[in-house]
Amino acid sequence: MTALYTVSMATFSFDIESEYDKAEMNNVFDQVKREIESRYDFKGTPAGIEWLNDAKTGFKITGNGEWQIEAILEIVRKRLATRGQSQKVLDTSQSISESNLKASQEVPFKQGLDQDKAKKITKLIRDSHPKVKIQIQGDTVRVTGTSKDDLQEVIQLLRGQDFDFPLNFTNYR
Repeated sequence: MTALYTVSMATFSFDIESEYDKAEMNNVFDQVKREIESRYDFKGTPAGIEWLNDAKTGFKITGNGEWQIEAILEIVRKRLATRGQSQKVLDTSQSISESNLKASQEVPFKQGLDQDKAKKITKLIRDSHPKVKIQIQGDTVRVTGTSKDDLQEVIQLLRGQDFDFPLNFTNYR
């Protein structure tokens, strides 16, 4: 008599997203606003920061000229870094518009993985870690594997890449 054993392998997974923490962005906004108000070199200038819209999906930065907008952006980057947020969330590709001796730049936040970004991530993972399974689910990429070590290696690989968008790793189980 032969006994049959079935061995079930546990599977682990995590999701890759490109999101930003709204609460932290509120904190960054408040800190930058306070610093602009207290800085001597910004006194008497139109220097300021405001929300891009009611949904708070970006910043609108105002200043005397390009140099002042760059100075405010530098403050924003420092505040993001001290709060543990990626600077890659800032989309600084829009040009600075100048009128009435005032310059402004809209800086929306990057959010979500479009198909091109998701495909770039999945190709990178497939090329280096063939043991894990990858699925694109809307604006999220799910990585599944039988070994937690494999998943950790994938996370380290992605953290080592220089993407022009932020990555978050969620639902690790």
